[in-house]
Amino acid sequence: MKVLVISDSHGLRDELFGLLDRYESEVDIIIHCGDSEIPNKAFSAYDNLLIVGGNCDFGNDYQDEINIEISGINIFVSHGHYYNVKESAVKLSYRAEELGAKLVCFGHSHIAVAFQENGVVYINPGSFRLPRKRMERSYAIIDFKEDTAYITFFDHKGNEIQDLKYSFQLV
Repeated sequence: MKVLVISDSHGLRDELFGLLDRYESEVDIIIHCGDSEIPNKAFSAYDNLLIVGGNCDFGNDYQDEINIEISGINIFVSHGHYYNVKESAVKLSYRAEELGAKLVCFGHSHIAVAFQENGVVYINPGSFRLPRKRMERSYAIIDFKEDTAYITFFDHKGNEIQDLKYSFQLV
């Protein structure tokens, strides 16, 4: 299974839809972790998109979180603002454990990171518009092969970010 993860695009309509169009047939699922600042109905053309609302997505047309099983992997998606992810991942990890998640996708901090804790893979793809701690506007691709999650980050132009590559054994 191959997953595109993006977050915090903050109104970049043309670039975001260009990215989604480019990858839609290459990935099994697209996950947007919130703060698109675009009405949910604008994404209706994408059958394989999971999108949650963030603190900058006004209105009530987004879910706060999504918990779904795809290809045998329980995935939990949240923007992260309700779990104070700018401070730590502790509250997010409690929710992930409660749901039995094996993959957690979140945003809010605008910091690209991936890590594994207690058998759960966490990924924040950074921000597609306003990155923090790094210069690159980013997104990530997760490629699940057998029992391993291979995570590669890309800049907004589609170039691999060489020092942001991870692989985690799924436990």
